[in-house]
Amino acid sequence: MTTPGPKTDLHRYLQAARDAVLWKLDGLAEYDIRRPLTPTGTNLLGLVKHLAGVEAGYFGETFGRPYGEALPWMADDAEDNADMWATADESRDDIVDLYRRVWQHSDATIAALALEATGRVRWWPDERSEVTLHQILVHVIAETNRHAGHADIVRELVDGVAGLRDGNLNLPSGDRAWWESYRNRLERTAREAGRD
Repeated sequence: MTTPGPKTDLHRYLQAARDAVLWKLDGLAEYDIRRPLTPTGTNLLGLVKHLAGVEAGYFGETFGRPYGEALPWMADDAEDNADMWATADESRDDIVDLYRRVWQHSDATIAALALEATGRVRWWPDERSEVTLHQILVHVIAETNRHAGHADIVRELVDGVAGLRDGNLNLPSGDRAWWESYRNRLERTAREAGRD
């Protein structure tokens, strides 16, 4: 039996993070996947749209393998944060399908290049712009997981659903009363500690 190499390991972590982000959309209405739930407007579908652009750039242009579809919200002259929300004309299916197509492009880049293959991130400072596929894989895994964490919080704010992924919540299996008691205990502890 051959053991998977570092590239396979990195790709597996990237795919797990991608899947976690999309799982957060499951079972929600159109309004709930779009509604801004933080002061900066963070919303579930916007996170997916943003990550599609992230991968298209890092696994595309960076390695001279541009993604074939236009992503106007990623253009240099695009409106600020245009990649962080979906317009009324961009459906859930449009954005999710785009993200999956970008995965295919990214996966082709990952498969075609060695971890040591070099590229250039045009939007990074010159002293850091020369990169390897290994660096970009780590960077995109970190960014995707960061946004998966945002999606965790936003989804919990929408309907209370929490957890790592379907079939593995990675949380204690307490019922609603247990979680309420737990949260109340944390609130009491915070108030007590805040009296100092």
